[in-house]
Amino acid sequence: MVPIATPLAVMNSAYTMKKFSNNLECSIINFFGEFNIYKEDLFEKKIDLINHYSFPVLKLLPKFGKIRSRISFVVIFLLSFFPLKKILNKENPDYLVIHLITSLPLFLLLFFNFKTKFILRISGLPKIGFFRKLLWRLALKKIYIITCPTKNTLEYIKNFNFIDSNNVKLLYDPIIEVNKISKKKRITDKKISFNNKEYYFSAGRLTKQKNFLFLCKCFKLIVDKDPTQILVIAGEGENKSQIMQYIRKNNLKKNIVLTGHLDNIYYHMCRSKAFILSSLWEDPGFVIIEAAFCRVPIFSSDCDNGPKELIKDNINGILFKSNNIENFLVKFDEITKLRKNSNKLLLNNLKMCKKFTLFNHYLNFKKILNDVQFNSKSRL
Repeated sequence: MVPIATPLAVMNSAYTMKKFSNNLECSIINFFGEFNIYKEDLFEKKIDLINHYSFPVLKLLPKFGKIRSRISFVVIFLLSFFPLKKILNKENPDYLVIHLITSLPLFLLLFFNFKTKFILRISGLPKIGFFRKLLWRLALKKIYIITCPTKNTLEYIKNFNFIDSNNVKLLYDPIIEVNKISKKKRITDKKISFNNKEYYFSAGRLTKQKNFLFLCKCFKLIVDKDPTQILVIAGEGENKSQIMQYIRKNNLKKNIVLTGHLDNIYYHMCRSKAFILSSLWEDPGFVIIEAAFCRVPIFSSDCDNGPKELIKDNINGILFKSNNIENFLVKFDEITKLRKNSNKLLLNNLKMCKKFTLFNHYLNFKKILNDVQFNSKSRL
């Protein structure tokens, strides 16, 4: 299974409640094995998993393609509807934070009443078609608070006239686990070595969203001018074969290295010349926040919902126009100038990272829970 950001955010959020609160117990519902990849971390952090299926159903579902994803959604919905109702009736939690397949709990709210207070996390800029608009209009009446991980998403959601803007709150994801990242940065990765050569680094799922083929096309033009340049891309995904084919076709094996999944990206990240993010969209973009904490220059597309909000051009990174090769090449030359002013760059990035620490997430989440309590009293 390819790691994705949302389950990691869920795990870290539960961990902050457990670590910093004296009166909150958190469990994670693991319906189809989506959290199995984090079992060691969950065990270490002593976070309880409520497992429904004894085998990882996700492995049996189609992973890639729009039609296949729709099939997966229908299967997951049908297999989860009544089990989730059973769990809520049995456990009777004070709160249920909805992170992943949001339609399922919303459907439950249409047909059943629960003492549990529902909190909905919305990321990205979801398209509101007729079906989703109808569902949200009905179900959101029973949602106490909606949280968004970026200001851009926050404003987008507030603009819908059927949503009470007073109940939409900004809640930054808990991304920076200071001790863990600081420790991993020092652990040498003996499996992969670049023979002390300088390199640019990028990481993420090899999907359309991350736009790595675009990055490879840009880097080919850079290599044409300077054959010593090296780009390292860490990750797995459905576009891997397409990217590998492009690398082979253009004789870039020595210049563009696909490492596959890395258990410890921080070691390679903090030793790179710069971190490059080529995504078409993010929310907020965990990896650039981790790169900022690793004290490396960030060269990022100006896509919405994260990079444009977090990176201030030539202050704590460099932004290029999303999916624009010409602008990428023009702005790429500015990385060297930014690296020369490294002290100011690092200071600005560390300031940005503070918003995404576990403790800051806890403080803001605790405040939101207090708002939920206030809202619940006002509804009585």
